[in-house]
Amino acid sequence: MKTVLRQNSTEATEFILLGLVSQPELQPVLFVVFLVIYLITLTGNFGMIILIRLTPRLQTPMYFFLTHLALVDLFYSTNVSPQMLINFLSEKKTISYIGCLTQCFIFVTLLLTEYYMLGAMAYDRYIAICKPLHYSTKMSKPVCICLIIFPYLWGSMVGTMQVILTSRLSFCGPNTINHFYCADPPLLMLTCSDTYIKQTALFVSAGLNLTGSLLIILTSYIFIFATILRMRSTEGQRKAFSTCGSHLMAVTMFYGSLFCMYLRPATESSVEQGKIVAVFCIFVSPMLNPFIYSLRNKDVKEALKKMANRNIVLIIIPILIHH
Repeated sequence: MKTVLRQNSTEATEFILLGLVSQPELQPVLFVVFLVIYLITLTGNFGMIILIRLTPRLQTPMYFFLTHLALVDLFYSTNVSPQMLINFLSEKKTISYIGCLTQCFIFVTLLLTEYYMLGAMAYDRYIAICKPLHYSTKMSKPVCICLIIFPYLWGSMVGTMQVILTSRLSFCGPNTINHFYCADPPLLMLTCSDTYIKQTALFVSAGLNLTGSLLIILTSYIFIFATILRMRSTEGQRKAFSTCGSHLMAVTMFYGSLFCMYLRPATESSVEQGKIVAVFCIFVSPMLNPFIYSLRNKDVKEALKKMANRNIVLIIIPILIHH
């Protein structure tokens, strides 16, 4: 990011993050709370990835996508959490110029990746329920790889475009960001450049990608529900609803918070409200996803039981041999 040196102003080399709250006495408490959330997020998502990789029964397209969703959630949370935890205990709550841009790039990239990852998962459920006889051909390994590669590539392309537009802005005034991480809306409040192009690009990108990916999900579920309602077997209906329930819950939680966060102009009040929504989107959602998919999924629960029993046996046998 380049800054322009103007009259009576200095070139910004870092930004000050005001954080989640301004009360110093709350910082240690918040440090503990968010450290626990981050550790649960790491454990849950790493655990989900390892469980899927080590369980032959879970080597299906559905769990292949779930592995990548867990990976995205890991990086999504890690992009913000360490810096935020350090700032809770630091007097100087700063982030470097390049660090700020990098955080913005990673955030946008992973955000869009998750959009279309959830879309790919909805398409997978559509094929599984509406076209079960063609599932193995329509969801072959090459198709699954393409459906995974696209979100990563598209996300990084849009992330790069947004960072380039931000880098063309001049930050010659205050360098205090009213947020706990570098995000575009509060960053735009600091620039002394015309933000029309950047604001428009941000709004159009957020709107198109949010509604575009949501349209894929909604269309898939319209066909899914129509197929389920035509099923004569109550057990078949229950099983079909069960496989979709976890995904629908994750989609509702993720997209609900994003509509609140991004489809609004950058103003002081919207930035303040956006902090609360961002906490849910960046910390709570990635933490809950592994539990949503495991607690409501019979295959995952059985795999967890088998792994737990295997570990207990591995612990007990050496003890018995020793005695």
